[in-house]
Amino acid sequence: MAFWWPLIVLAFAYAICRFLLMLIPPNVPSIEVDASDVLDDGNQTQENSFIYVPPRGRTAQSETKVQCYEPATMKYLGYYPALTTDEVKERVSLARKAQKTWAKSSFKQRRLFLRILLKYIIEHQDLICEISSRDTGKTMVDASLGEIMTTCEKITWLLSEGERWLKPEYRSCGRSTIHKRSKVEFHPLGVVGAIVSWNYPFHNIFNPMLAAVFSGNGIVIKVSEHASWSGCFYFRIIQSALAAVGAPENLVDVITGFSETGEALVSSVDKLIFVGSPGVGKMIMRNAADTLTPVTLELGGKDAFIVCEDADVEHVAQIAVRAVLQSSGQNCAGAERFYVHKDIYSSFVNQVSKIVKSVSSGPPLAGKYDMGAICMQEHSERLQNLVNDALDKGAKLVVRGSFGHIGEDAVDHFFPPTVIENVNHTMKLMQEEAFGPIMPIMKFSTDEEAVKLANDSKYGLGCAVFSGSQRRAREITSQIQCGVAAINDFASNYMCQSLPFGGVKDSGFGRFAGVEGLRACCLVKSVVEDRWWPYIKTKIPKPIQYPIGENGFEFQESLVEALYGLNIWDRLRALVTVLKILTDQNNHAGTTGKRKDD
Repeated sequence: MAFWWPLIVLAFAYAICRFLLMLIPPNVPSIEVDASDVLDDGNQTQENSFIYVPPRGRTAQSETKVQCYEPATMKYLGYYPALTTDEVKERVSLARKAQKTWAKSSFKQRRLFLRILLKYIIEHQDLICEISSRDTGKTMVDASLGEIMTTCEKITWLLSEGERWLKPEYRSCGRSTIHKRSKVEFHPLGVVGAIVSWNYPFHNIFNPMLAAVFSGNGIVIKVSEHASWSGCFYFRIIQSALAAVGAPENLVDVITGFSETGEALVSSVDKLIFVGSPGVGKMIMRNAADTLTPVTLELGGKDAFIVCEDADVEHVAQIAVRAVLQSSGQNCAGAERFYVHKDIYSSFVNQVSKIVKSVSSGPPLAGKYDMGAICMQEHSERLQNLVNDALDKGAKLVVRGSFGHIGEDAVDHFFPPTVIENVNHTMKLMQEEAFGPIMPIMKFSTDEEAVKLANDSKYGLGCAVFSGSQRRAREITSQIQCGVAAINDFASNYMCQSLPFGGVKDSGFGRFAGVEGLRACCLVKSVVEDRWWPYIKTKIPKPIQYPIGENGFEFQESLVEALYGLNIWDRLRALVTVLKILTDQNNHAGTTGKRKDD
């Protein structure tokens, strides 16, 4: 006890000191970001106060402006330039020049950048969420969950563990190089490109930016034409934080435009991260092949939500509704296929129907609504077509939520939360990514059937499995072909930012988030050096030096068995042979040298 007592006292004192240090507020600089031109204070100029009616159909690159408007109200927000190929290449060139300086920055400087961002985000949550709400139509709560919490979690993880995973990682050397020291180094790639979707404009910009900048890269982000207004404001936050830590100008850039702008970015950067549809993802792969640019593709999903008969139906129902209605269903990791055991099917349908029936949707900043608008024009029509196809094939519409006061011009940007039962896999609703607030519910009888149904999809992003037995849930989850799985929860993986995020099949490949995502922004270099330099150096054994000796292969054969033989006695016998050949070779060399001297 006399030995352990001082150690216990020291450990207790250390813990007290750490606790006291936590009470001292960190000295993090504040930044000012001009938001005067994005606040809706009722004093907008005439130019920016009219109702915007966008043209129907795909916008061509011949358009020189990206027009922005609020989906929930159709209020005009302004426009941004559609950058040409040459303009994109110039932006990337400037980022490349800045990155050469930033690559030499310390982790201390990078962590300060993150802390400044975190402080601003926490202090301006309402502003960030309001901007996202106006540009995409989501509610303030949906924006807080999908934009603020996820981003803060990523920053916190990088502050805690980022440097650790970017430092050299030492590896075992193996038997033949026991005199060596081997390691993996993680160097910046240069300039990362990101083409991101519109559904979470704040997080979709910050997610790749944080990983790229913390790992020493520059980054150029092409924001969606459907969320350019918010993206360009969020860029101001990044610029201010970078300036506060003395980072070079143009290290991070946000560009706007259409397909030509994105294509130019793909061919100009050292790595590309894309978040979007499978169709566009395949085009990006084809373009990236010309320059062999590595890509990470996150292409959406058709996630299965499985509820076993031993699950708590009332508890799971609330989670299920959040899983399908979060951000009006415009969520790449949202639940889109619900498989419920036949014994609790009716109970589950009744529970979720009660909740969905109480949900009201409307302009999120104009009243207290549970759900906001559909961001993309014409998407509501596509959602209704999916519902109609299911109904035509025998499905039953159970219930729909209600609408609040919606302006006449914005009607096409809203779709009611909908529950549909008696669905099957012949229906498009169970095969195509809906990206909307529709809950199709299908029965299953056995765990094997649930797994088969879940895997009957061209997508493979995520799944959620609910059961009163975690062991059973784990067994089901292990058989589902996807990259992200939650047991007795929904999408909690994304709040664990130490975990990688990505899918398989048409959901894409590669990972962002977590250690894998952070290191994906790096040139991974393996390094081997002498362990006891200069005392022990690598020397080519005499039998295999040029010109190769007559017993060269015999020596090599014995060396392999001595190093890797399964039987210790065979290895020892082979080692004796190796030593004998070396001795004979040295003796022969010595005799030859002596004859020459004579």
